[in-house]
Amino acid sequence: MKGSTVVVIGGTSGIGLETARMARAADADVVVTGRDRARLEAVRDELGAVAEPLDLADTEAVARFFAGLPTPVDHVLVSGGGPFYAPIADMDFEQARAFLDQHILGYLRIVKLCAAAVRPGGSLTFISGTGARHAAVGISLAAIGTAAIGAIVANAALEIGPVRVNAVAAGFVDTPLSARILGADLEARRQDLRDTLPIHRVVTASDVADLVLHLMTNTALTGAVYDVDGGQQLVH
Repeated sequence: MKGSTVVVIGGTSGIGLETARMARAADADVVVTGRDRARLEAVRDELGAVAEPLDLADTEAVARFFAGLPTPVDHVLVSGGGPFYAPIADMDFEQARAFLDQHILGYLRIVKLCAAAVRPGGSLTFISGTGARHAAVGISLAAIGTAAIGAIVANAALEIGPVRVNAVAAGFVDTPLSARILGADLEARRQDLRDTLPIHRVVTASDVADLVLHLMTNTALTGAVYDVDGGQQLVH
């Protein structure tokens, strides 16, 4: 990856940050975005990266960000936001509309922008999840997002090729986002996964970032969703 430019949207924590670290260690130039200015400054200082504030919900800001990139860039990772959980009976539909706009229409907007911003043979990768593939109370919007990502990457791969488009669907990953969601139940969840997963350990951000870098560098891969869950779907 030496000499390439990697853009990590949502790169100040978790999977995005670990991907930025690995790309920088592989001698790539890194551009990182996030909403928290203090964390952006920390990443800039740690990695020598270009660090830009960006909220994926602000469509005009996203367009300006891509227009300002030193194009063409080589690879883009989108690792922003988290899942939306709410039973339908209690759902705030304005919040639901914002979630769907960011995670479906917003991703399509990014595909359109990457068609011009990413060099031929480069890559666009989205981070998705596996947890909403089975019905459960409160996960209908997360399930919609999970189902949509496969359709987005398959069609986008055809439409903007030779730019390659893929997604990584992560199961439980031990990140600050997981800690915020689970709170006091975090350690119990970790232990349950250690006891039940075939790999007998918890998946980490570096496990996912390893696959993301592989998708960036393996030029035969496009149009697919790749699971990283430690075998979670086999036992849960």
